[in-house]
Amino acid sequence: MFTDYAKITIKSGNGGNGAITFRREKYVAAGGPDGGDGGKGGDIYFIVDKDMNTLVDFRYKRKFNAQNGQDGEGSHRYGKSGEDLYVKVPQGTIVKDVETGRVVADLSKLGQVELIAPGGIGGKGNAHFATSTRQAPRFAQDGEKGIEKEVILELKLLADVGLLGFPNVGKSTFLSVVTSATPKIANYNFTTINPNLGVVKTEYGDSFVIADIPGIIEGASEGVGLGLQFLRHVERTRLLLHFVDVSDTAEKSPEESYYIINKELQKYSEKLAVKKQIIVATKSDLAQDNTNYEELEKIAKKENSKLFKISSATGEGVKELIQYVSQELKNLPKEELVQEEKIVYTLKERKDEFDITKEKGEYLVTGPAAERLMGRVNIQDRESMHYFHKQLIELGIDSKLKEMGVKQGDRVRILDWYFDWET
Repeated sequence: MFTDYAKITIKSGNGGNGAITFRREKYVAAGGPDGGDGGKGGDIYFIVDKDMNTLVDFRYKRKFNAQNGQDGEGSHRYGKSGEDLYVKVPQGTIVKDVETGRVVADLSKLGQVELIAPGGIGGKGNAHFATSTRQAPRFAQDGEKGIEKEVILELKLLADVGLLGFPNVGKSTFLSVVTSATPKIANYNFTTINPNLGVVKTEYGDSFVIADIPGIIEGASEGVGLGLQFLRHVERTRLLLHFVDVSDTAEKSPEESYYIINKELQKYSEKLAVKKQIIVATKSDLAQDNTNYEELEKIAKKENSKLFKISSATGEGVKELIQYVSQELKNLPKEELVQEEKIVYTLKERKDEFDITKEKGEYLVTGPAAERLMGRVNIQDRESMHYFHKQLIELGIDSKLKEMGVKQGDRVRILDWYFDWET
């Protein structure tokens, strides 16, 4: 089964906590602080794997966690960093943030590796907080939490040429004739339920990739039929061959066939709608007269599109079409396919974030900055509390509380810790 869409959760490793320890040696009267730092949490990378063709593996495993960093220890021993996690995906995978819909990574090249979620930094041990006036700090930093995100994986086939057209217009037969691909062929709708790829090699040594993609019907841009699955793959092609059945048994007129599908392309993406198309009149060997072909000629002239008349069964016009496509591709450079602004998850941008709200006379401080601060405070230690008050000023929490009207004796809560405000 071809799978081109998956939703997974990724979680980079937490940083290890810094240690609160003191040097204890024989004959040393007063050993100083020697708590080591915590190890860094593991990063999460996405890597293109040449042996993967679908996203089917992500149907069975949906959570990916990198390893946490280890806590620091005494004697300045640092904690071990967590192992990085490499998530393998097929070539052509787009990674999107579920919450914003923005692109995180476009994995279009073989061997490409992208850092998606960095691990948390390890917390500093108490040895870092010793000063001339604070010689025995009984506090250390907790490790930074990793990033947890829900992301969407979309696989978009990497083909130079896409075959457009309603079901059963001869696309699969054409692909089997001009390439070594062996798509399923039969006389009923939606024979092709999975995109088929084939490599065309011309007599001049040129080559290009054709994708025979599931046929669409009216309403495809809203997900009717195979809908969006089809349109997702067409997005990545450079040139479109629009197949129109001109045989006597055609279910729709050439005008209906041509304009219904182009209307769906326009609804889905304006960029897709203006992509270069070559109109291909198929099954010409089954036409008793030229009525349908002549109607298609008028459309091609009106749309200023090149028109080819072919029969995959007899070979009529196939060679000429392939030669023309090969030449056209030389004039169509490969473009940047991802239009959205790429984002990279980072912990640094959250460093000083906090929020203060007032509820029932109580001031509540939340956010990453508050979490970090309380993770390095020992409320039982006088020096640690001095450090705590200093950090309230440096982070701007002190001034923000005053701006909101905090007064002597007001209750302030930072996460799960309560204290009365003193001016």
